[in-house]
Parts: sequence; C-alpha cells; structure tokens
Amino acid sequence: MKASRYSTSRQKACNSCSTAKAKCNRKVGRCTRCAVKSLSYSYTQLPLSGGSPASTIGNADVGVYGSASPLPPNSTNTLSNPGNVLPSPECGISAATDPQSSTAESALVISDASPTDPTNPTDSSTETFTGNYAPRESRLEVPIRPPKKSEILDFSELELFSPINVDDISNRWLHPYIPVSGQKVKNYPPTITSLIYRILKSYVTVAVRGRAAPPFVHASQVMSTSTSPPLSTCLSLIRICENPLPGSEGVVADVLGREMNNLYEQYVAYDNVTQLAAFQAYLIYSMALFFRLGQISGPFLRQAMMNLQQLACSSGRAGLMCIAEQQHTRPKWEAWIVAEAKRRTLYVMYLFDSVLSTQDGLQTFLGTELQGLPAPRSKCLWRAQTRQEWEIVYNIYLADWLAEGLRIDELWPMPADLSEPGRLQRRNRVDTWLENVDEFGTMIYAVTSCTHG
Repeated sequence: MKASRYSTSRQKACNSCSTAKAKCNRKVGRCTRCAVKSLSYSYTQLPLSGGSPASTIGNADVGVYGSASPLPPNSTNTLSNPGNVLPSPECGISAATDPQSSTAESALVISDASPTDPTNPTDSSTETFTGNYAPRESRLEVPIRPPKKSEILDFSELELFSPINVDDISNRWLHPYIPVSGQKVKNYPPTITSLIYRILKSYVTVAVRGRAAPPFVHASQVMSTSTSPPLSTCLSLIRICENPLPGSEGVVADVLGREMNNLYEQYVAYDNVTQLAAFQAYLIYSMALFFRLGQISGPFLRQAMMNLQQLACSSGRAGLMCIAEQQHTRPKWEAWIVAEAKRRTLYVMYLFDSVLSTQDGLQTFLGTELQGLPAPRSKCLWRAQTRQEWEIVYNIYLADWLAEGLRIDELWPMPADLSEPGRLQRRNRVDTWLENVDEFGTMIYAVTSCTHG
C-alpha cells in the first residue's frame, strides 16, 4: 500500500532514462536525452491505488493538458458543468432547442462554427454566452452542435412601419424656442430629475467599463457575428473615457466628437439595421461626453442633440413597429428586435434631452409625437436567447394581451373626459404590464408615474 501511495510522486524519469539510471528533464513530447539519442519516449503510469494495471503513455498522449499525465477521472471540468459559471436561462425557459442533444450540448455550446471552418455563422441560441465567456485552451472541448438554420439571425427582410409622424421628432429641438399648439410642459420634481440623471449615467458607465451594453442595445447587436460597425466601434472607443489622465479630457472629447461627425455624415447611406446602430452609437457618445467627460454645456452638445433627433427621425422612417404587432400576431424575431431596440433608444434620447434642457435652463415638453408607440415589452421577450424561447414567450404574451399591448401614452396623465370604467381598465392594463417589465420598463414607469400622475 505504501509503495502504491507514493509511486506517482517517486517517478522522476521516463522509461529509457529510468532504465539507464540517467537524469531526465521529462520535457513534454520527448525529454532532451531521448531526443539526442533518438530513443523512444514513454513512461509508466502507475495506479494511484491498487486494483488496475499500469499503462504506458506514448508521444500521442502527451501535451493534451500541457503535461504528460492524463486528466484524473474525478477532476472537475468547468465546461462540462457550466452551471458553476453561467446563470440559468431567464424566466425558467430552457435555452436548449434540441431535445435529443446531450446534457453538455444543451447546457452550453461554446461555438456553433465548424472547427475546420471558422467563418461559419454561429447559432443565435449561444451567441450571448460566447460573447462573454472564452474557455481556456487547456480545458476539455465541449461537443459542438451544428447551427440550426431557423436560429440564424437574418435582418434582410423586416416588415416594419411607423405609426407616428417621425418628422415631429426631428423638429423637437425647436419647442423651447417656438411655441407649438398643444404643448404640455413636463414639470420634473427635483427627485425625478436626479433619478433620470443617475440612471442615464449608469447606462453609459457600464458601457465605458466594458461590463455590458446599455439596456437599449439588444444582446444580438453586440455578438461578434452581427455587430454593426458603428456600434462595435463605439463600444470599443468609449473605453478611453474610463480613466483619462488629468487634463486629457479635452483630447478624449475631441476623439469622440470626430467619430460623431463621421457617423452623422455617413448615416444616410446606411441600411435599416446600420442606421439603428449609428443612432445608438451617437447617443452613447453624447452621454459619454456629458456624464464621463464633464462636457456639461456648450454649443457642441446642443448641436449633438439636434443631430440625434435627425438620426432618430431617419431611423424611424424605416419603421418603429412590426406590422404583425399592429395585427396582434407574432412577428419575425429579427423584426421585433429592431423595432424594440429603436423604441427603447428613442425613449432614452427623450430622457437625455430633458437632462440637457434642464442643464441649460430650458423647458421640457411631453413627447406627444410618440403617442401610439408600444411601451417597453417584457423582460423575457427582451432577454430571450433563442428563437424558440422567444416564440414561446411571445405566444404567452399574446394570450395575456388579447387586445393590443400597452402603449407609451397610457403611462401619461389620464384624459379628463375618460370615464371611470375607462380609468379602471387603464390601471389594470398598466398593472399587467408591470408584472413582466425589466429594469428599463420600471424606470420608465417611475418617471412617468411621478411626473404625469
């Protein structure tokens, strides 16, 4: 028993060096002595405890784990037990879409691309994981599941439309200077102004620190296979705002300003999805200038807001709502992602505009031009990781909302002529909406409820 207990630690040489009683450096692949003398290189792996015969490991088995010893059978492999690393899918719906797949395959697939062809598209069911988790080379490989055609994102055919007059968005900057009939002033209490300021600052801070994308950017937009250049450049470039050297804030601001000018000059030539990415990137740059670099006031930020509203108008012309949403049927996943991301970005832009207007001492007005747009949809829909998961959640959403979903204007003040049954119905609709919203929707409700009653 004693010999077998210490046999592994006493083996200091390969078989050839041990027979010759020569010193062995046990170099991976072949020790120096065996390489010089062209001797065969092998060693005897003795059992850790009695009961199994010794086995000889040759050259082909060396170097898999960076050493000549095989992985012990009871060792814990992180990739085969991803529950210790990655959280379970949101809303209790399994992210696996193939019931016949093995446990390891359904729990975590590191990459859906073929190992011999790295250009293959990745499976959208796992792209959220691959963007945030990179396995070490020394770990075991997880069996690769080929991508399913139904899960590959295709943004080429989007059936969208705009239920509002988007030209009113581009003219919003004129409202503090030129009165418009029917304008309603938003009298933000100091607490709400502070809430909006801190929430928007947190959105850009998590992006600057590389922790996550802002909540108006969908997870599919930041995957390596589908990230649009304006957005990918933005999320990389704003990292320079994290810890700028004292006195260098102006230089960093100039760098961001030049990139913003490039985006604004080129956005007309962009397609629908790239225009959305340009709109989001321009908003993130503007928020980084204000919240991270201390560009509190000045003509550049006011001009940036005017440009932002023009970008929002151009992106809105390509559609802010799915045709299927209007028909109360399930839309294409890709179309819904684009429409929801546009609406969320639009709402954040309006809140940021109110912060800048307050800073400049200007009045802010209720965005009546947005009346009819859907309110932010549920957390489970926004965070769904696969097409199948999203379709299941959307079917549940259609069952919960037999009529149209909640509109953003239903969070505004109730009309004075609204009947008591109508008021009760609206309250019930808002309560149903609140049951499933994410943190972004909760923030929107907090602002509108405290501001508009």
